[in-house]
Amino acid sequence: MAVYFVTDFHLGIPSLEDSQERERKLLRFFDMIRPDCEELYLMGDLFDFWFEYKTVIPRGFVRLQGKLAEFTDAGIPVHMFIGNHDLWSFGYLHDELGLEMHREPVIKTIKGKKFYLVHGDGQGPGDNGYKFLKKVFECKFNQWLFRWLHPDLGIGLALRWSHNHRLKKLKNEVERGYYDNVPETRLYQYAQEQAAFDPSIDFFVFGHQHKPMQYKSGDHALTTVVGNWIYDFTYAVFDGERVELKYFERQDNN
Repeated sequence: MAVYFVTDFHLGIPSLEDSQERERKLLRFFDMIRPDCEELYLMGDLFDFWFEYKTVIPRGFVRLQGKLAEFTDAGIPVHMFIGNHDLWSFGYLHDELGLEMHREPVIKTIKGKKFYLVHGDGQGPGDNGYKFLKKVFECKFNQWLFRWLHPDLGIGLALRWSHNHRLKKLKNEVERGYYDNVPETRLYQYAQEQAAFDPSIDFFVFGHQHKPMQYKSGDHALTTVVGNWIYDFTYAVFDGERVELKYFERQDNN
């Protein structure tokens, strides 16, 4: 039995057709891992935008929701870490699908090894503009105000803003080689700080930073940035000893 980590699907962009194609690819991945999956960790940003009204959720993504419900109905724990695009996830995914939701970093022992798990947004030094914006989005009063917008208006405006921001960032990631200088990335520095604070941690697992990578943190810990399901289609698997970073349905799949 193995433990799987996957992250950053951003379903909903750049088009309905592309999003549905990625969603179907995800279902093939989940079908592949299900026979030996002991636990599944979704490290955040499943959707490019998500907001739960009391009686309304964004349309779409029903294939993914049904597949995750199959896992939990079969007794396979599924953990979801709230990402910066999932901030407005409240009770629906837990109540309807049985997901175990996490808003804060989680430190836990898995198969005898100590893991530090978090999506990764707002972690590490700098990025003060986003950290302020996150507080605005997490404010209960602001969430209450947004609920007063009709879903067609509120979700429509949010989707347009989210899509434009995401597509611009994706273009930058591809063209400018984001995160090529690993020691300068916030998550690298964050893992180093946490490893120094708690040297007993064996593995760090992050989402958010879309480039898949692994590197050493502290004296012995291994950090895995799981990557994305936009263009890399990466996942990580833990067999009790090692965390391996792999690619799904690629010719160089390892």
